[in-house]
Order: sequence, then structure tokens, then C-alpha cells
Amino acid sequence: MSYDIADPDLAGQGRARIEWADRSMPVLRQIRERFARLRPFAGLRMAACLHVTTETANLVRTLAAGGAQVALCASNPLSTQDDTAAALVREYGISVYARNGVSRAEYYRHIEQALQIRPDFVFDDGCDLVNTLHMARRDLLATVKGGCEETTTGVLRLRQMAADGALEFPVVAVNDTDTKHMFDNRYGTGQSTLDALFRATNTLLAGKTVVVAGYGYCGKGLAERARGMGARVVVTEIDPTKALDAVMQGYQVMPMAEAAPLGDVFLTATGNRDVLRREHFERMKDGAILANSGHFDVEIDVRALERLAVAVNRQVRPHCDEYVLPDGRRLVLLVEGRLVNLGAAEGHPGAVMDMSFADQALTAAWLVRHHDSLAPGVYEVPAEIDEEVARLKLASMGVAIDRLTSEQEEYLTSWRSGS
Repeated sequence: MSYDIADPDLAGQGRARIEWADRSMPVLRQIRERFARLRPFAGLRMAACLHVTTETANLVRTLAAGGAQVALCASNPLSTQDDTAAALVREYGISVYARNGVSRAEYYRHIEQALQIRPDFVFDDGCDLVNTLHMARRDLLATVKGGCEETTTGVLRLRQMAADGALEFPVVAVNDTDTKHMFDNRYGTGQSTLDALFRATNTLLAGKTVVVAGYGYCGKGLAERARGMGARVVVTEIDPTKALDAVMQGYQVMPMAEAAPLGDVFLTATGNRDVLRREHFERMKDGAILANSGHFDVEIDVRALERLAVAVNRQVRPHCDEYVLPDGRRLVLLVEGRLVNLGAAEGHPGAVMDMSFADQALTAAWLVRHHDSLAPGVYEVPAEIDEEVARLKLASMGVAIDRLTSEQEEYLTSWRSGS
């Protein structure tokens, strides 16, 4: 087993935190016990490029329990929990290539190291591993039978690859299943982003104006939680339907150029680049806080901010860089514009990642059974997996729901019954 981690001696601390997260992940734990009995991945090699956190560790443990040989690298240079990486290596025997704060070159070197396993299946969070396979390691494509993608940004990239005829194997868009995006994206991103904001800045949201860029599921979660903390929330959007939804939820909706001078806190969650750029920085008030909850560090145009600033006060607080503009105004950028909820906090709570990673695990087992019948392309998670995860989660929470009677089932499946 090979690995590249920061400090193997952190393994004991990491194991304790992994086990703590596992307490909040009963659905994944049930699946892990099932996989340990059935061994659906026996003899298979899996490469995963995911956030190396305690919750991810429990997914990797589940794949390994099913018989897989797993190699894990990080999907973000700042999200790795070094104690978690150490525990995966020392306590669970997983090959991990991840250290917090690595350079861009080291980040891609770790992806290359994870691919040395010559994977049969891949797991990605942002499409960097899949992109590396297609751009730099095409010699490995022949062995890859399929993959899963965890996040909105990655799915967007994969669909474009498929549209261009470039994608060489089937990939399941786990992000798009209801038990993932309705909960992970909305409740997970909402809570973990504000958690990161509070840890980094200790700011009070009550009475402040929070500008949320993007009103997809992540943006909905950000807006809901900020409003719940007493903030005035402004939403910016390019999609008229989503903008209309935000208006009818009671939020102010306007272009970013109009929101720029109003906001005390700016949170981006669009999956696109340059959402906050020079023309907006020039209009922002002194002390405005800028944070990104999109996967890649392109939503805030940091280079434009650097060119505009006359001075940069690094680490005025942990994870906070202060950019001083020519007129003396100061803008505070969190975690270099990278994914704030994992750079300044611990990411989503285990209870919500329980569903996302249950989707991943069950989809992996489905892919193993069905990959031979799938052409290269992007696929949805089968509906029965989504429903199983939801039912298991409800059961773990002690919640029961109704079932259709035979008469109701007949009514729903027959066109002969009138009103």
C-alpha cells in the first residue's frame, strides 16, 4: 500500500472522528454491513477523488467492506482533514493521497497517484479525475467500466463531455438524485456554509444584508439559513424561473451590479465563473465579506481583486484575507475564494452525507451489475435506489409513512375510473 499524507501519527484522532461521524450515518452503516456479507466489489479496483473528510471515510470503508481495493485522493486542496487521511491509511488500510493545503501541481500529482491503481470504477467530485483520465491518462481508459459524479459542477462538465462525444464510459450523476440534491445541496450547504462564515469571521448576520448568487438547491439552502439568522437576503440569478421562485419566496431579486453596494456578505453558489468581478468589487461597501460555496475557485474573480487592491493583509483572521482598495475600503475574502464550507469548516454534517453516500454506494453496486449494457454517457440514478435510501433514512429517524391501499393503487394505474 502506498500513500502521501501529512502525519500518520494523527491516525488515532482521525479514527475517533470517523467513528463519531458514523453515528450519524445509519443508512450507510446498514449498507456497509450488507456489502460485507455480499462482497459485490470483490476483486475490483476503485479510484476516488472526493473531499477527504470523516464522512467520505465512511463511504470508503463501505466500498472496502464490499471487497474493493480503493485509492483515494482529494477533490479540493483545502478540504482534506489530515487526521482523517491518516486514519484511513493506518487504521483501515486505504491508499490515500491527500494533504491539506497542497499546491495545484501536488493536487494533480495526487490524482495521478490514485489512478496508478488502474481503476475499474471511479468516483469523482468535480470531474477532475475523469478529466485527467481523458486528457492525460488515456492509457487507462480501457479498464474503466463506469463511474459516479457527486457534485453539480462535475455533472455540468460531464454532460458537456458527453455532448461533445468525448466521454469514454458511463457515469451516473449521483448529484441529481432527489435524496442527494434536495438534502445535501440544500440543507448541507446551507448549514455548513454559515458554519464556515461564523468560524472564519465571527460576524453577526442579524440585521445584515446577505447576497446569494444562484438560486439552485445550494442557493436555496444559503438563503433559507441566512434569513433564519435574521439577515435580509438578496438573490441574484440568470434563470428567470429560479428568479421568479426566489421572488415568490419573499427574497429581493436584482442584478449583481445593483446588489453589490447593498451587501454585507456575498455567497456564491452558481457553478459558473466570474460571478463576482471587478465591476462589483468597485461598488462594494467597506468590510464586505466574500465567500464561495461553488465547487471551484472561479466564482469570485480573485485575480481581478488582486489587481484592484493596493494592499493585501493576509490572514487577518484564519482563512480571511483583507484586500485594501485605492480609496481605503476593505474587502474580506474567505479561504482564497475556494469552497468555504470545507476550507473554513468541516463540510456537511454526517446526517445529510448519510444519504448522499448511501446513493453512491448503492449506485456503485448497480453499476457493477449493469455497466456492460450502458453506452458511454451520463445516466440518472435508478429510481428504486433513491426510494430505498429515503425509506431507510426515514426508518432510522423513527418516522413511518402511509402505504397505498390496493384500491388506491388500482385508481392510480387505471384510466377507466372517472371523477
